[in-house]
Amino acid sequence: MIESANGIVLRTRPLTETSLIVHWLTPDFGRIATVAKGARRPKSPFAGRLDIFYRADFSFSRSRSSDLHNLREVSQRETHGAIREDVFKLQQAAYATAFIELATETETPLPEIFELTGAFLGWLCGQTPRPQNIFALELKLLHELGLEPDFIAARLTPGAKKIVRTLLESDWGKLSRLRLTGTQAAELSRFLQGFLIFHLGRLPRGRMAALGATT
Repeated sequence: MIESANGIVLRTRPLTETSLIVHWLTPDFGRIATVAKGARRPKSPFAGRLDIFYRADFSFSRSRSSDLHNLREVSQRETHGAIREDVFKLQQAAYATAFIELATETETPLPEIFELTGAFLGWLCGQTPRPQNIFALELKLLHELGLEPDFIAARLTPGAKKIVRTLLESDWGKLSRLRLTGTQAAELSRFLQGFLIFHLGRLPRGRMAALGATT
């Protein structure tokens, strides 16, 4: 049976000399992995259509024996090319991927997280990488996962609590105008780091680089 999906490429890795494993985030199927047979050949129909953070419509056949499904066709929608042209943007986008992979289960519908991730990547293309990009992403993902901190009881200064509400409630466009002082960024970073370790068991890979690239 052939199934269709819209997805964002979270990462890729070689399987053989000619084939590629592609990890997707989709709204209806959640995180799934597909094998793109022959994708590494120069004349493959997949050539130029599969790279990290690409958004595409694709079809696949489910495997009966493993969680690697057979990728059949790909129709590219968005490349988010600006992210791959800036190492700092790349670090922040890669952190988003690491967070999602750590905090979610495979093959579980994730429509809200899919939309949030797509909006973040599109917004990041036109933004300067700053700490608030990561703080907003973490807070919004935690909210969708049902793990939002209780900021009334949290040990944060009143100013930091106000910033948290803005980060959580504002759309990406409004966040472009927000500026944090070094002290505010350090306070929020420490608080969210402790919260993430407590609920996820460890920090998602690349958090230091995603924040450090902006300081």
